[in-house]
This record gives sequence, structure tokens and C-alpha cells, in this order.
Amino acid sequence: MTENVKRVEVSRRIEAPTGIIFEILANPQRHKDFDGSGMLRGAVLDRPISGVGDTFTMKMHRLGDDYLMLNYVVEFEPGRRIFWEPAPGDASRAEDNDPSKIGIPAGYRWGYILAPDGDDATIVTEVFDYGPLSESLFDDGGAWINGSNAVRDSMAASLEKLAQISTR
Repeated sequence: MTENVKRVEVSRRIEAPTGIIFEILANPQRHKDFDGSGMLRGAVLDRPISGVGDTFTMKMHRLGDDYLMLNYVVEFEPGRRIFWEPAPGDASRAEDNDPSKIGIPAGYRWGYILAPDGDDATIVTEVFDYGPLSESLFDDGGAWINGSNAVRDSMAASLEKLAQISTR
């Protein structure tokens, strides 16, 4: 049986070593600095991610709504990869506005894969794995993948910003 992989990936070569880039990615307080979506408002706590099982909470804003997203780190390999699964942090983002769904992962994950490209450069791939989510969620005029490729565009913008702050 072949599993249908549902992922969006965008890659970019950044003129910085993997260690510098990974340090930025593992610090939720820095995520706002390279957010290409315009949705991140900052991390609730100022502490870096140190391994699988860590959590971090992000303040978010979308379509006039402020909310929180809890993020569970599910992959962590220093200098190589970091992935997290978001979950609603308040009832406004929980399924059916049900408070019992707060903290339950939404079924998708975000992450980054880093591959050294020489001594002082890295190929960074941002990944949005929307796994069990229905493709119908992405058919509203391009708000996610189709049409305008808004997710891909946001990811490319994030990698551009990540390149800028990694090479300062």
C-alpha cells in the first residue's frame, strides 16, 4: 500500500553554516524574525528548544483574530532537522470551539531540514506536512496551496528572511 504524502516543501541555499541557522530555528523567540506569513506575534516564553518532547507556545494573528498555538517538538536533530506539531492553545482555534480540544495536535506539522553545502553554506528546506488533513481545506481560492500558492509563497519569504538574519 502506498501512502499519499501530503507535503509542501521549499528549499533555499543560505550562505551560513548549519549551526548558526539551527540555533535560530531552535529559538522560538526568533521565529517572528523570519516569519513570511505575517501571522506570528512572538513566543510566550524565551527559551530555546533542546529536544523532542519540548513544547513552545506562539502568539498568533490571522484574519483579525489573536490566538495561541501550542507546539510539540516531534523531531530534533541538532544542525540537521527540527519539526513540531501545532495544537490550538485556546478555544477559538479548537475544533468546534470545544475547550476539551485545546492542546490536541491539529494533525499537521511544520519543520526544517538542513543539509551542509560546503563549509559555510546550508541548503534549508522548510516543510509543511499536512498529513491527515483533508485537501478540501486548501481549495478556498488559494489560501493554502492551490491558485496563488500562498503557503509556498510564505515559506519562500520565510527562507529569504532566515537568510538575511543568518548572514548578518
